[in-house]
Amino acid sequence: MGIYDLTVTIWPGMPTWPGEEDIRLDPVSRISLGDVANVSRLALGTHTGTHVDAPWHFHDAGPTVDQLPLEVLVGEGYVADMGQTAQIGPEELRQAKIPAGVTRLLLKTTNSRYWAHDKGGFQKDFVAVTPEGAQWIVERGIRLIGIDYLSVERFGSLDHAVHRTFATQGVIAIEGLNLGEIPAGWYQILCLPLKIAGADGAPARVIAVGPLNRK
Repeated sequence: MGIYDLTVTIWPGMPTWPGEEDIRLDPVSRISLGDVANVSRLALGTHTGTHVDAPWHFHDAGPTVDQLPLEVLVGEGYVADMGQTAQIGPEELRQAKIPAGVTRLLLKTTNSRYWAHDKGGFQKDFVAVTPEGAQWIVERGIRLIGIDYLSVERFGSLDHAVHRTFATQGVIAIEGLNLGEIPAGWYQILCLPLKIAGADGAPARVIAVGPLNRK
């Protein structure tokens, strides 16, 4: 059994969604300059790196990030290896042999390779969930869904059907995971977003403990 850190390190210049604020980490005081302590000012968007989408992000009646239930964010979940697939629809989800009764599902794809520092900026061709795949996920009672790039939905979507399906059904999305080193299987998932009042999302630290000995 091990502890897997599924969180992307935040660094200035890392890939961010086009149009969102770049990360800034500016010095306020430095011991090397004669100050008492090292203090910095951090500026970043609510959907930077590994982050949680609160349903309010795409549904005005949904909860904001500070209202999300911990019993959904923490508990047993399943990491599904989606292989080399270019999209995640019902057929791809069926082929992944996801066990019955899963309520927390993390989708491991080829996206995780994009988090290497030498891969450059934002990648538009990432693997994402299709609208039909989102409906499949909702119908199976999954309450927490995660993927290893900055959106569960393909780049350039005009209707945001995937996000809206999840948001209106109260499904919490974790985006920007790094699942490159974790094998498929059952784990104890711990996802703790920053508790920001009234926010549509927040960066999160996400870890998985396991694999668990489950059949």
